[in-house]
Amino acid sequence: MKKINEKSDLEKLEQIERGERIKFIREQELKMSKLKLAKEIGVSGQFLGLVEDGKGNLVYKSIKKLRDLSGHSADYILYGLDDSIINKTKDLLKKYNEKQILNVIDIIKNVTLFIENN
Repeated sequence: MKKINEKSDLEKLEQIERGERIKFIREQELKMSKLKLAKEIGVSGQFLGLVEDGKGNLVYKSIKKLRDLSGHSADYILYGLDDSIINKTKDLLKKYNEKQILNVIDIIKNVTLFIENN
């Protein structure tokens, strides 16, 4: 029975942290009111307040809309995983065409195989 409580405590903590991240994104990055963001992602202002307080979770469709609005990855929104490398990589890759990018990916694969075998 203790494992179940530990798991639910961890899930509650993750939910609170997720709500804090969403609130930070809304207030500090998007500079939106709760009602404005709620409308943009398809939920009520009251429900968004519950999410930000760690008492609710957004559904996939709303997370996707928040991701598109904020530029953050779903991994960052849901779990707090650093997504700055994703944005930096996107900016760097804008300079190159698809064929060039695929060639570099092949080179990286070969380098990883070389490292693994030595």
